Amino acid sequence: MELGWLLWGTAVLLLLHVLMELSPTVNFALRIGFYCVLCLVSSALAAVACLLVNGGRTVKNMRIIRAVVRSFKYFFGLRFEVKGLENFKVEGPAIIVSNHQSVLDMMGLMEVLPDNCVQVGKRELMYMGSVGLIIYLGGVIFINRKSTSSAKMVMSEVAKTMVAENVKVWVYPEGTRNCTGDLLPFKKGAFHLAVQAQVPVIPVVYSSFTSFYNPKTKLFTSGKIKVEVLPPIETKGLTSDDVTELTDRCFSTMRETLFRLSGRP
Repeated sequence: MELGWLLWGTAVLLLLHVLMELSPTVNFALRIGFYCVLCLVSSALAAVACLLVNGGRTVKNMRIIRAVVRSFKYFFGLRFEVKGLENFKVEGPAIIVSNHQSVLDMMGLMEVLPDNCVQVGKRELMYMGSVGLIIYLGGVIFINRKSTSSAKMVMSEVAKTMVAENVKVWVYPEGTRNCTGDLLPFKKGAFHLAVQAQVPVIPVVYSSFTSFYNPKTKLFTSGKIKVEVLPPIETKGLTSDDVTELTDRCFSTMRETLFRLSGRP
């Protein structure tokens, strides 16, 4: 009986392997499915570790989460080439902004995430089972994107907390995932926050995923991701009147860097 199960299991694995080789759609579906299962299982295990080590919701849990997620790249054959980590070493709090491409961004985030840094995310993430639990325990700040007044109120509180607790805040200024190889126009919330708190903005740019990951064409293979942490942009002395110029400056710098890292003219 055991031999029969072993033979059936081997046959199924061989069939899946053949289908993955022959069909990009099957390959994409299986890899995404495995990624989702990996996120759910590892989140549940990491949540237990966070509760045992730190007792509840705190930014300190990001160290545990970071260690777990950094192992994901080995399952998918992804390699990271990182430059400019020294630019995170600023005195006091800061706003970190980066481009947002896909569900795989979590791996890129944890590859370079500095200590004492929390992310801003949409409130819907809280309801994603064990994934929602672990990001809650990690101190992620949730905002309701459908309510402008609510989002502004949360960001105002973030500014106070950021300065009082000396933490960095990671924001995706595009507001949503964008796997086109370009940038969407930036929303100004992160830059208003930086000016309000008078803290520097640190841009982080990831090269385009389109050479190895593209949901539209069902592409998901191994690949290399270049990451560059750019020098901080100071906001001391700036006012709300300068937010548009600050946003445009950051967008232009990050877009130029994205194209350079991705090998585009």
